[in-house]
Amino acid sequence: MKQGIFIERDGVLNCVRVERQQQVSPLTLEEFRVNEAIAPLLRKLKNAGLLLIATTNQPGLSRGYQSRRELDRMHDALRRALPLDDILVCPHDEVDRCPCRKPKPGLLLEAGFKYHLDMDHAFVISDKWQDAEAARQAGCTSLLLRSPWVGDGHHDFVLPTLEAIVDKILVLRSPAGVVTV
Repeated sequence: MKQGIFIERDGVLNCVRVERQQQVSPLTLEEFRVNEAIAPLLRKLKNAGLLLIATTNQPGLSRGYQSRRELDRMHDALRRALPLDDILVCPHDEVDRCPCRKPKPGLLLEAGFKYHLDMDHAFVISDKWQDAEAARQAGCTSLLLRSPWVGDGHHDFVLPTLEAIVDKILVLRSPAGVVTV
């Protein structure tokens, strides 16, 4: 089985703006800014043999204020800038109660099945509690970037930088690296 990393799009792979203490996802390519600083870190993980899968909730699709065309254009830019193997999207609103909308684990489980991932040895990188909860439910290890959106729920690790997160993953993958949670 393969090892993979699930990476939250908004706030990790791309920059977001904050309004009223909430992250606001970009809705157009013009608003979309790839976090270019993460590219060397992702290449480090890729070179270690890990599959890199972006995950994102994009309820603007079902709410009607974001077009699929714009989302596809943003994801094309993300694929050109970063060494991602896939980008998985939940287009649903909270009221849809779908199993793929984080904090539910559907996107992670779908990718696990599609790519034959060892979920017990998979990682989730994010800055939000919803991803940590999805990781817990899917049996993955969560590594959160310290942020106002970490929350009080379960998370395995909270670290100050993306570099620290990548280093921690590489240590946990080593034969001596034992996950004690």
